Amino acid sequence: MSQPRLFPAFCLSLAATFPLSLARADDTPPPRPTDWAQSVEVQYNLYQMSPTLYRSALPDGGAVPLLKKLKVATVINFLPEADSTWLSTPDITQIQLPYRTNHVDDSDVLKALRTIQAAEAKGPVLMHCKHGSDRTGLMAAMYRVVVQGWSKEDALNEMTQGGFGDSTHFKDGVRYMMQADVDKLRMALTNGDCSTSPFAMCSMKSWFNSAHIE
Repeated sequence: MSQPRLFPAFCLSLAATFPLSLARADDTPPPRPTDWAQSVEVQYNLYQMSPTLYRSALPDGGAVPLLKKLKVATVINFLPEADSTWLSTPDITQIQLPYRTNHVDDSDVLKALRTIQAAEAKGPVLMHCKHGSDRTGLMAAMYRVVVQGWSKEDALNEMTQGGFGDSTHFKDGVRYMMQADVDKLRMALTNGDCSTSPFAMCSMKSWFNSAHIE
């Protein structure tokens, strides 16, 4: 007589368990897109974007052997503090391009992209800021769009969902990217212009210098 009462109870227990198992399966993150930057070293938030470009948080002296193993020839630093405090090997060139995402303009982006491209011709490049998320994230996204030809949507998805840091840090970078004229940036990069605008301070300075020389 007890079995008929146990069977409904068993069914209810199974029904309660089954949705939970489905929920856990649905919570499983999708595979990371293969064209996104791939993790190299979690400690330094170090990712490889291409065969010649890496991104990371601020490294320390312990990262030097890893950089040598990766054959990094140039380190580009977006912070106001120099890398000489942790990097002293003469085999790796140090370049400092400090900027802030809430004050970024086209001239900052063009300078960074031009510097990255020139450095890549000499070997793999690492670019970094403090956390490897906002400043590095914006330049990584602009590299994807201007140099590699990605869409803004794809680059923004990688920047904000790639696991590089707290997504709340990206709002300034996202704002800049949404209004950036990619065609003008690409043309300026090709032509060697310092900005997309002839009225930018760097453009006016260049015009003044050339006029003064003539």
